[in-house]
Amino acid sequence: MPIASPEIYNEMLDRAKAGKFAYPAINVTSTQTLHAALRGFAEAESDGIVQISTGGAEFLGGQYKKDMVTGAVGLAEFAHVVGEKYPVNIALHTDHCPKDKLDGYVRPLLKISQERVAKGQNPLFQSHMWDGSAETLADNLDIAQELLAEAVKAKIILEVEITPTGGEEDGVTHEINDKLYTTVDDALRTAEALGLGDKGRYLLAASFGNVHGVYKPGNVVLRPELLRDLQDGVGAKYGKQDPFFFVFHGGSGSTEQEIRTALENGVVKMNLDTDTQYAFTRPIADHMFRNYDGVLKVDGEVGNKKTYDPRSWGKLAEAGMAERVTKACADLRSTGTKLK
Repeated sequence: MPIASPEIYNEMLDRAKAGKFAYPAINVTSTQTLHAALRGFAEAESDGIVQISTGGAEFLGGQYKKDMVTGAVGLAEFAHVVGEKYPVNIALHTDHCPKDKLDGYVRPLLKISQERVAKGQNPLFQSHMWDGSAETLADNLDIAQELLAEAVKAKIILEVEITPTGGEEDGVTHEINDKLYTTVDDALRTAEALGLGDKGRYLLAASFGNVHGVYKPGNVVLRPELLRDLQDGVGAKYGKQDPFFFVFHGGSGSTEQEIRTALENGVVKMNLDTDTQYAFTRPIADHMFRNYDGVLKVDGEVGNKKTYDPRSWGKLAEAGMAERVTKACADLRSTGTKLK
């Protein structure tokens, strides 16, 4: 199946919300991690989302120029080609983009997709994220309105983060404190500014104690039941049941019950990066330790080409990450739900 068309992506999200499951959104930084994600979704018979952060796109752009747009476009074009070989629908998404990187990342990518759509093609990406959580809510929503209008022209869905996610990702840092909980008033202001689908479709990354990375028990207090308050508070005013399609950020290391509660309250996408990074790297470390004298030319020896050939440990890394993706599908109840 190809990379999802706008129509297919919309159907994916609608089915997830109605079925109370969510798609893992897997961060990738290379063609190899892309294949690992695609393989994991295929083995789980689940459609899914692959996403590229600003730091990931910069890395993909090559260390000579470190151009984010080049990196994102290059991987997206590659995904459109190799995605045809996997029997699932995959949406391409760009992850966290703060205000100072919009002109060097999301806005140029929106223009590329607008040009494609004008030619009768599908957009290059299916959704983009605007992370205005470091701004005031008023400024955040002003920029979100502008980006949403541009996204509509490209048949793209916008993801917005209205309040902070704790921890650090690609240089954006938020403390772990009471600001990590979105209020009903925050949600009402968002609905007033962005509508509830009438001005364009968007996903909402609301905060319920989310933190990027993995922390020991007790350091992070997730309250996914808060999402019910947001749904009910906004729904009551607008006469619309469960108006939001929520995104769960900082999903690595969450408990089964936390995930279940989030799904029941409208989460349709959960970001996963830290856990899949470890799942990719762990088999490589194991290979290097087990084949120390083969991957290194120790004491004047020649080593063992079969062990330092990147394909030997790359295959192990792909398998390890793919296995973690299939587990994420099971955790989020998307296993076996692929569109026919």
